[in-house]
Amino acid sequence: MFNRIFELTQKVLAGGQINQFEAIELAQAEGADIQVLAAMAAKIREKFVGDKVDLCSIISVKTGRCSEDCAFCAQSAHHHTEITPTEMLDEEKILAKARAMEAAGAHRFDLVTAGLGMTEEDEDFKKILAIYQRLRQEVKLKLCACLGTLTEKAARMLHEVGVTRYNHNLETARSFFNNIVTTHTYDERIETIKRVKKAGMEVCCGGIIGMGETMEQRIEFAFTLKELDVDAVPINVLNPIKGTKLENRPLLSPLEVVKTFAIFRFILPDKNIRYAGGREVNLRDMQALGLMAGLNGMLIGHYLTTKGREVETDLQMIRDLGLKI
Repeated sequence: MFNRIFELTQKVLAGGQINQFEAIELAQAEGADIQVLAAMAAKIREKFVGDKVDLCSIISVKTGRCSEDCAFCAQSAHHHTEITPTEMLDEEKILAKARAMEAAGAHRFDLVTAGLGMTEEDEDFKKILAIYQRLRQEVKLKLCACLGTLTEKAARMLHEVGVTRYNHNLETARSFFNNIVTTHTYDERIETIKRVKKAGMEVCCGGIIGMGETMEQRIEFAFTLKELDVDAVPINVLNPIKGTKLENRPLLSPLEVVKTFAIFRFILPDKNIRYAGGREVNLRDMQALGLMAGLNGMLIGHYLTTKGREVETDLQMIRDLGLKI
C-alpha cells in the first residue's frame, strides 16, 4: 500500500489528477498506512495551497423553523429538538460578533439563515444587505453568506454589497442525497451554485460525512465538487443531534475521518478544504490530525446550534503544527 500511495502522491505533485478508481484504492489504507496517506496529503497541501490556515467564523442570524427535512439538522421544523427559533438577530449584535471574531484572528465572517432560501423581495434579505454594507465599512473581514437558494438578482445584490464568497453545501453524494433530504433536489442546490458563480462570488460548497454514506459515495461527492470547480470545501463530521432523524448514528472513528480528509486533498489538490462542525466530538484529542492530513482552513468559535472550542485553543494548535495564521 505504501508504494501505491507514494505513486499517486507523485502523480498529483507533478500536476496530474487521480481518478475515482485510484481514489478508491487510497481508501483501502488501514492502520499505519493511514498515517502515510495523511502525510502525503500534507505534502500536496503544502505544494498547492501553502501553509497558511484560513479561518472563518459564522453566526446564525435567523434560527429554526426551516421548512426543509434535512435529516441531520436541528433547525428543521420536521424535527423536535431543543432549538429555540428566532427571528432576525439584532444588527448591533451581529456587528459586535464580527468585531470580536476579527480581534480573535478570523479572516472571514459568514451570516447564516435557516430556511430554503431567499429572494430579493424578502424583507429579511433587505435587512441582511444593509448589515453587509455596515460590515464592509466597519471591519476588514472578508464577507461570506449562507442564505440558502438564491435568485440570480439576489446573488448579484449580495456581491454588490461586498459578499465575496457564498456557502451552499451539497451535503453528500447525489447517490445518497435522497436518504438525507426529500423536500428539494440535488439539482436545485447545483443551480444556486451556478448562480453564485455567475454573480462573481466564490463558491464555498461541502457537506457532512458520517451520515451513513459509504466511502465510495464520499469519493463520488468529492469528484462532483471537483467538476463544479468550487473554491472552498467545508467538511462537517456528523454530530448526531437528539430529535433529528440521525440522532442514533454512531460517530466515525478519528482514523476514518482523517483518511477521508486526506483523500479529499488528493482529489482537490488546490482547493481550500476546511474543518467545519463535528470535529470536537468525532476527533476529540486528535483534532490536530486534520491539519496534518491536508486541511488548510477551519471554522473557529461556535457553530450554528452546537458549541466549538475556545478560539485560542485552535490558534495554539495551528501554531504548534508550524502552520501560519
